[in-house]
Amino acid sequence: MKIVPHVSLVTVIEVIAILVGAFSGFVEARRKRMDIVGVIIVAFIAAFGGGTLRDILLDKRPLFWVQHQEYTILLFVLALAVAPFMKHLRHIVSERLIVIADAMGLGLFAVAGVSQALAAEMPVFIAAMMGVITGIFGGVLRDIVCNEVPMVFRDGKPYAICAFFGCWLYILLRQVEISEDVALWSSAATITVLRLVTWKFDLRVGRP
Repeated sequence: MKIVPHVSLVTVIEVIAILVGAFSGFVEARRKRMDIVGVIIVAFIAAFGGGTLRDILLDKRPLFWVQHQEYTILLFVLALAVAPFMKHLRHIVSERLIVIADAMGLGLFAVAGVSQALAAEMPVFIAAMMGVITGIFGGVLRDIVCNEVPMVFRDGKPYAICAFFGCWLYILLRQVEISEDVALWSSAATITVLRLVTWKFDLRVGRP
């Protein structure tokens, strides 16, 4: 069964995810004391990295942020708006808020990725993996550019597992013909909550 996503809803989810991803990029760039150019580049990578890899693997052209230039314009405007406050960003933004934003980004990007993959008629397992890639890879690239071992690889917390579980929930909900809106939001919320639970209780996989 071909599953065609609700374009407007997926777009809304993608925009929110981009904003959250860009926010994480601003914070990490500030931690590394980068100038405004570095901030924009890191935010761009965090916001668009996962979706870009997804589109490349799905052989989808143009890339989603090329097709929708308003995404890049939004990021630049946001970066310029945040620039005057960059020196104070670490004091304004608490660790809890960063974790919540990270969890939201993981959930939103992952469900957008699995939805796009199913729309491209990918097998369900590949679609789930595309969702995981979309969810985590922007953060992986962000950390690499900031000269850090990617967090998803070093702290033992199951980011990818949370995304994988949520992607399969989305697939199952669509298979039983739950509405697209409910499937998308339910799956994104599940991933977000799982990520926050692993942070709250310091749950780890593969290391003490």
